[in-house]
Amino acid sequence: MFNRNRSLQQMAAIVSISLVAGCSLLGEESSDDAGPIVVGTTSAPSTLDPAAAWDGSWELFRNIYQTLLSYPNGATSPQPDAAKSCTFTDATSRTYKCELREGLKFSNGDPLDAKAVKYSIDRIRTINAATGPNGLLGSLDSVETKGAAEVLFRLKEADATFPFVLATPGMSIVDPDDYPAKGLRKEDGIVGSGPYRLQSYDEGKQSVLARNDNYQGLAERKNDAVTIRYFQDSGEMVKALRGHDIDITYQGLAADDIVALDTKSAANENLQLIEGAGSNINYLVFNPKDPWSDKLAVRRAVAQVVDRAAIAHEVYKDTVEPLYSMVPSGLTGHTTSYFDSFGEPSKAKAREILNKAGITETVPLTLWYTTDRYGSDTALEFKEIKRQLDASGLFSVTLKSRPWNTYVVGYQKGEYPVFGRGWAPDFPDPDNFVAPFVGDQNALGTPYPAKEITQVLLPRSRQESDRANVVQDFEDAQQVLVEDARLLPLWQGKQYLASSEDVSGGERSLDPSTIMMMWELSRKTSW
Repeated sequence: MFNRNRSLQQMAAIVSISLVAGCSLLGEESSDDAGPIVVGTTSAPSTLDPAAAWDGSWELFRNIYQTLLSYPNGATSPQPDAAKSCTFTDATSRTYKCELREGLKFSNGDPLDAKAVKYSIDRIRTINAATGPNGLLGSLDSVETKGAAEVLFRLKEADATFPFVLATPGMSIVDPDDYPAKGLRKEDGIVGSGPYRLQSYDEGKQSVLARNDNYQGLAERKNDAVTIRYFQDSGEMVKALRGHDIDITYQGLAADDIVALDTKSAANENLQLIEGAGSNINYLVFNPKDPWSDKLAVRRAVAQVVDRAAIAHEVYKDTVEPLYSMVPSGLTGHTTSYFDSFGEPSKAKAREILNKAGITETVPLTLWYTTDRYGSDTALEFKEIKRQLDASGLFSVTLKSRPWNTYVVGYQKGEYPVFGRGWAPDFPDPDNFVAPFVGDQNALGTPYPAKEITQVLLPRSRQESDRANVVQDFEDAQQVLVEDARLLPLWQGKQYLASSEDVSGGERSLDPSTIMMMWELSRKTSW
């Protein structure tokens, strides 16, 4: 059903804003005099083509491409963006109609019409890239146009979450003249219709964004230009922040940095750290292609040994919370199903699970993680997991790692017996924490049939436009996931914002999927 490699956007993220001498918190906002806002992140794009990206590339896409719907500041339900109106036309939620704004243009001046929208969605489905967002379109049957402004989406089945799908950067609208219909775009740069245009791009180093004068949409830009700098290491990013080389650190700060920034010191003077709830999660995936990971008893024994509280406290310094379900706290249908089933970590119970299955030897497991996607603490997290499993005497763990670009290829090919993933919500609904991981095509790189979920619980829940009515379906789905133990939730992130007197808007800049809306950032003028 789903095929996604959207990275975890580290919910222990901090938006930190450097101080410029002489500025005041009471000053007026200024859009451009002091130069572009400079954002630091450890989450670099893997591609510039929306048809190939269901990952952290969306952070860039949200600001340069446009979607039919998006999230204005403070909204948790999608609102028309490139569209001026969108609605289901029938009571069964199977036909969705959008009418476009008049006079839309791409950054190069080409017109953006209904045909361009249809082209963009059809292109995603035709290319069906292994790392692309086609999995989000599982309920879509066909796209039709009526005239230059009207687009109709015919669905195979009722799907009340479809508007949320259209609001994701995965559904970015591209120029048919610049993006091939059957293959990925090979040219450098981006042709979009979002608030900014990509003025220049240095892969792995920086993206330079400038105001797109052709833009029409929801965004009210509070600046004229943004530069995004990509870092490999949290320490380097913090050094750049304190040296005033960047204004904001957006993704990838390590727990130690969060703690340090929350400590009163000369280095932190005039920096304010604000903590908020988050919905990003981190979890382990067991690959059934591996002979040991395929054994239910092995998976359940690992689940019985892993100490989430120790990971949260020892590695992440309590900047994350232990998680006992794939649906995070704060969303409809959240449970603590893993804790309810396994209780506190127990070596004795784990040994009993293995012995009942006839497994008496030490179980060899290889755990994989990525070195440059989820923040600098990932390596420490996996060392702690290895320590816990090895200390039980039941497992012998080998750790291996790769950079994200090659890591993605590996799990898509099913190369890893057990591997770490993170998940940032495409949209704020429990569906998005269950559906992406099940079905023949999913985010895990290996089929996970889970027929009760895919054939009963998800289709039934998608008939409910009132999402408060889907609690039981998602409680049941989470119990199925626990019984299979192919996914082991570890922790749920928090969200941190730290700002100085120079730049405002950080607290407004994250949409419900915690993608930064760069247009909310602005500098303040002095008295």
